[in-house]
Amino acid sequence: METSDDIRLIVKIAQLYYEQDMTQAQIARELGIYRTTISRLLKRGRDQGIVTIAINYDCNENLWLEQQLKQKFGLKEVVVASCESQLEDDQLNIIGQHGAQLVDRLLEPGDIVGFSWGRALRALVDNLPQAGQSRHTICVPIIGGPSGKLESRYHVNTLTYDAAAKLKAESHLADFPALLDNTLIRNGIMQSEHFKTISSYWDNLDVALVGIGSPAIRDGANWHAFYGSEESDDLNARSVVGDICSRFYDIDGEMVETNMNEKTLSIKMEKLKQARYRIGIAMGDAKYAGILGALHGKYINGLITNKETAESLLK
Repeated sequence: METSDDIRLIVKIAQLYYEQDMTQAQIARELGIYRTTISRLLKRGRDQGIVTIAINYDCNENLWLEQQLKQKFGLKEVVVASCESQLEDDQLNIIGQHGAQLVDRLLEPGDIVGFSWGRALRALVDNLPQAGQSRHTICVPIIGGPSGKLESRYHVNTLTYDAAAKLKAESHLADFPALLDNTLIRNGIMQSEHFKTISSYWDNLDVALVGIGSPAIRDGANWHAFYGSEESDDLNARSVVGDICSRFYDIDGEMVETNMNEKTLSIKMEKLKQARYRIGIAMGDAKYAGILGALHGKYINGLITNKETAESLLK
């Protein structure tokens, strides 16, 4: 129980520190007490409500959205970006800028960084700052290439190579497709030395940067280039809402067995979950259910999105 003298001292210290902007060392000298005592009494003042700190989120409401998303879904990192333009390309560029800043902050020397594919990830890679020196990072694809016709700039190998160039990192590319014609071919590729090298990086992944797919965009050129109409029909029939690296799940985040499972070459979700950061980048109404399923399944522990999508996820 604090005495009146204790409270008086805490108030005095708080006034000098918070209102008069004195340092803890200056307060210690003025009051003739140890600096460690100043720090301890400031903490007691906050713990007991003598001192309260309020953040004015009106100055940047996106900070509030980020904090709420962290709490609701147990995320480690969230970036919410605002863009006045209604053009999708402009919005993707904005979240790409914010995402690139986050990645630059999170990367540690020696990290193994995995990439999937897509437009949002393209925007992030385009906005990565040019590194001044190498962090001895390794960039690898965590899914094979498209079996259909996909613009080369969205290809996982292109993204991996371009990111490595920006980061002054080492890159390893995948010379196998994500979706094979049959299980026998897939199993044969998995026995190759090249695949074993790539998959060994998956086993030790530190950071994963992934786009989030959704059957809701099945009419889009990129989705159609990766999956055919027959596969899309199968996904809809099985209540699939989204995918990460062609691993499909429902709205509750439960993995869904599809006709493609035994023909897919990409990181498995249990491996993905071992990475220190699994950052998903996606936005828009068509991606909402896919993002929500990924959050429910804990496949990502970081999210980069726009304000409108963030608000929808919090409803």
